[in-house]
Amino acid sequence: MRKLCVVIALTVLFSESLFARNDHKHPLPQKHSSTQKLPKIAIAGLGIESSTFSPALTDEAAFHATYAADVFSRYPFMAADSTLCQQANWVPTVVGKSLPGGAVTREAYESLVNKTLDSLKKHLPYDGLYYDIHGAMSVVGLDDPEGDFIERIRKVVGYKTIISTSMDLHGNVSKRLAQNTDLITCYRMAPHEDAMQTKARAVKNLIDRINSGKGKPAYKAWIPVPILLPGEKTSTRIEPGKSIYQQVAPAAIQPGIIDAAIWIGYAWADEPRNHAVVMVTGDDQQKVKATAEQLARSFWDKRDEFAFVAPTGDLKYCLDKAVTSTKHPFYISDSGDNPTAGGAGDATWTLTEILKRPEFKSANGQSLIYASIPGPELVEKAIAAGVGNPVSGKAGAAVDARYAPPVLLTGTVESIVYGDKDAEVEVVVKVGSVNVIVTKKRKPYHKEIDFTRLGLNPRKADIVVVKIGYLEPELYAMRADWLLALTPGGVDQDIEHLPYKRIIRPMFPFDKTMADPDLSARFIPLSGKSK
Repeated sequence: MRKLCVVIALTVLFSESLFARNDHKHPLPQKHSSTQKLPKIAIAGLGIESSTFSPALTDEAAFHATYAADVFSRYPFMAADSTLCQQANWVPTVVGKSLPGGAVTREAYESLVNKTLDSLKKHLPYDGLYYDIHGAMSVVGLDDPEGDFIERIRKVVGYKTIISTSMDLHGNVSKRLAQNTDLITCYRMAPHEDAMQTKARAVKNLIDRINSGKGKPAYKAWIPVPILLPGEKTSTRIEPGKSIYQQVAPAAIQPGIIDAAIWIGYAWADEPRNHAVVMVTGDDQQKVKATAEQLARSFWDKRDEFAFVAPTGDLKYCLDKAVTSTKHPFYISDSGDNPTAGGAGDATWTLTEILKRPEFKSANGQSLIYASIPGPELVEKAIAAGVGNPVSGKAGAAVDARYAPPVLLTGTVESIVYGDKDAEVEVVVKVGSVNVIVTKKRKPYHKEIDFTRLGLNPRKADIVVVKIGYLEPELYAMRADWLLALTPGGVDQDIEHLPYKRIIRPMFPFDKTMADPDLSARFIPLSGKSK
């Protein structure tokens, strides 16, 4: 077991604590042996992207919450011998991260929030708190959950505690969230190859401000930018996202600046907070203002240049291109039901259309891997049948049946694999020349090992269809060619035709002829201050 970061000694027994009540077992915390007074810093957070255009709901179990010392397993940069670890006494409370999905039930949200608050109350006071969120959580019947959560945290820890927030660049920053946090940053890459780097930066900024005695930044500039675009049009792999985000790191290291960030926002939720935002924090008022305004203006001025990260088309167009291509593996993104962006992950429309194609009817036809479709009943049938034997059953559309009913799969069981954290059980059923990955629970497939552990070789397949938007780095590296299929689902890329009712208008691209917005910096009051 990896060594855990030092945590502050507690004055209550775990058997009487929140964690014991929830049957979580953790090693007893260790007292720091140094005589040096270290700052006491709590860790808390909940993260998910939630599509309000999906019929799915997310329960508490989906967050795979970790408690107390187990929280450190989420942060490789907090190993016991790391500089960051040794600069504070840490009080990890509750951190939960869910696969993107539908709105979170109010019961699940309240349960996780109250567990966090109960834990925080036990170990007061704190010099700092690291607030690790995604920023695109939707909760049934509640606007701006991350803003609500941080306000409730403030009622427990007070306003002397410095809070540092890290987020996904597809999160949303409401004024409420901006005011109640002190330090804030987000990813600078999409795909998010800098996720851990960003979280470490948020922690380092917090420690530096506490240990230096500088405390909260004097100024926080917040600029709402009326743009709402899907991540597949704003990837930092291509222009203009690449150039826009390349400005952020140099802007953030200027004297007088603590950090700078641009949030694209989350396109598949219908709340007033869903739009792009620029924030800059620091102690030099003029630099904070000028930097925020420059980043916001550069983003707005490039709005007409955003385009999909790959060539697109409807599914028929993409399949026609793939079956006639000499480039293999040919990847197709089944983007409308992408579980990495909030899709239910069980829409069957694309798979149904694939199985109709004559090219895949015969076992000797073009090889295609489809990843994936949940089908717990079919998984049980495959287990009963065993590898190498025939199986027949339905899968998918248990949650999102708006576009097609459950799909009947009749084929041969090629493999059965147990133990995945998300899928739990994975089965490969070969139908004609299509290897369909069927899972007990939904799972995104974005690494090569996701396939090879099932006995599949995506590098040798003619075509690989994945429920995903932009290809994650490993898939992107192995593709010979790639198309993004504009398919239906809870994260439909055709956002201009989604039934938004509550986003703030005018908004680009819905109102293409809108006048230039006010992109002047709004100085957000320090936490605990009204102005």
